[in-house]
Amino acid sequence: MTVLAAGSPGMERTTQKFLDGLEAGGGKLLETLSLVEARAVLAGAQANVKLTLPRATVSQKIIEQDGQKVDLTIVRPDGAKGLTPVFVFVHGGGWILGDFPTHERHVRVNQIYAATRWVSMHGKEIKVDGSRLAVAGNSVGGDMAAAVSLMAKDKGGPKIKLQLLLWPVTDANFDNASYNQFAEGHFLTKPMMKWFWDAYTTNPDERRQIYASPLQATTAQLQGLPLALIQTAEFDVLRDEGEIYGRKLDAAGVDVTVTRYNGMIHDFGLLNVVSQTPATRSPLRQASTELKKHLQ
Repeated sequence: MTVLAAGSPGMERTTQKFLDGLEAGGGKLLETLSLVEARAVLAGAQANVKLTLPRATVSQKIIEQDGQKVDLTIVRPDGAKGLTPVFVFVHGGGWILGDFPTHERHVRVNQIYAATRWVSMHGKEIKVDGSRLAVAGNSVGGDMAAAVSLMAKDKGGPKIKLQLLLWPVTDANFDNASYNQFAEGHFLTKPMMKWFWDAYTTNPDERRQIYASPLQATTAQLQGLPLALIQTAEFDVLRDEGEIYGRKLDAAGVDVTVTRYNGMIHDFGLLNVVSQTPATRSPLRQASTELKKHLQ
């Protein structure tokens, strides 16, 4: 086994500079911090790089569906007219980071499923066409987007046209080639992922449930799922489980495209510090093209 630290030969140069800065900073490991401290680190890292974003109208709406109360953040491009297609985006952060106030493990995916159902049935209330619906997510958000796709099949709806899984978690297994090769020094580490999973659940049976680990689903359970785009990063501990999930979807008859982005680390597509590199803009263009194509 070869363990590569502080980046690797072949890493995209801006990303390598980012990792060099992390190593030189000598800060505490994320998994050794309190939840409040860890959230502050993530928020601070993003805030240090200012971006000019496309103009959009952002609003909040509290909805109730299936006994769940969910606070939606609605992002609508400026100038959009009529009912637009819609995708429900689930952010990453190891189930515990970000600015959501509570993170009870079974509440999260049920809330996301409830929100997706609500959008499909009541989309006109927020000026979207709920029949042109996708789910998307990065990292553990990709895990939950995959879980919602499974739930929609199991529960008879809603109809999801595309699942967009960005460098997703798909399994609670820390012993594969990418986990071992990139265990340290590549932004997301094996100890960090163990910490995230422990915060989600330490119960092995709960970890094996398909709504937590979609990779544990059988071929029959995967059959009939929405078509999928899965993106992975070369220097990411999660690379192999994302790609293996894509192969399982294909074996189950699901149309799936799996694209590995060489030279990149976990969550590169949403890290402000590398957001303007060609290597990051390319996967975002691929994702937007697929959304436009399948939500027409």
